[in-house]
Amino acid sequence: MPPPRPSALRSEPDVAVRLPAVKILATAPLRGPGLNILRSLGEVVEEPWITGPSDPMRLMGEDALAARLTEVGADIVVAEADSVKGPVLDLGLRAIASTRGDPTNVDVPGATAKGIPVLRAPGRNADGVAELALALLLACTRGIVPADHEVFRDGTIPYQRFRGWQLAGRTVGLVGLGAVGRAARWRFQGIGMEVRSFDPFAVDATDHDLDTMLAGVDVVSMHAAVTPDTLGLMNADRFARMREGSVFLNSARAALHDLDALTSALTSGHLAAAALDHFEGEALAVDHPLAALPNVVLTPHIGGATYDTEANHTKLIADGLAALLAGEVPDNCVNPEVLRRG
Repeated sequence: MPPPRPSALRSEPDVAVRLPAVKILATAPLRGPGLNILRSLGEVVEEPWITGPSDPMRLMGEDALAARLTEVGADIVVAEADSVKGPVLDLGLRAIASTRGDPTNVDVPGATAKGIPVLRAPGRNADGVAELALALLLACTRGIVPADHEVFRDGTIPYQRFRGWQLAGRTVGLVGLGAVGRAARWRFQGIGMEVRSFDPFAVDATDHDLDTMLAGVDVVSMHAAVTPDTLGLMNADRFARMREGSVFLNSARAALHDLDALTSALTSGHLAAAALDHFEGEALAVDHPLAALPNVVLTPHIGGATYDTEANHTKLIADGLAALLAGEVPDNCVNPEVLRRG
């Protein structure tokens, strides 16, 4: 097992120190030791947008969130998916905390202009997403999903139809070497794979040219953030550069690949298999050609869907708020300049 991440080794803040009392409205699900830290800072009103497996989602737009913050009398909001912009920023909040690694639900420039610090939760789901990437690779290369339906059929020889190549000794190329990419790296190494990586911002990436790496690996696993430079990064040309019979995994974001180009590469037989955990609009049409391919595994954006993710982001946000209220600049503040003004 790898050593614990640095955040897991960080000691609990000295919550016995008298800090300014606050009222926190949390629309993100919270759990774990970090929840006690939050409660030590002030009153926490928990109204998570997602609860039980069959309960409806309760997402709020900026107007509804602003109204609820006013009704509760909260001066800090902790949100995961609710829209934090516009009228929310006019409330004079002490802080905004997004439990996402990238606070895309927050108008960060708007908050900065208002002098409101914004916290985030980097790496909160790195282990969960990396584990799913490994699971997807095994599922799509060993036919696990269709094989599950063959267990009770008679008169056939599933052993013949579901034979596949072992992954030990194969090479995987990681596109993106951030928190998730690093968590995936040692997992792939752990099953005996050679790991290569491309990331222009990582000094320890093995490759400096994506096209060269694509041509030299058996599996491509996407772990990059979506930026103007990575939008549609995996297009028809790049799928063609991948080895014939190779495998494509994307447990990050659908915007990183051209879905039509991927579908063509699979139906032509150039790619042996693919597994995806994200789709534009969080859905794929039931009649999409990809859904009918036997060599494709599709999951509905569940990479970070672990209870550990919730415990991780709670601790990261709690530590950051405790530091903020103690007059420090938290490591996870995305706009620290608002704390250094004057």
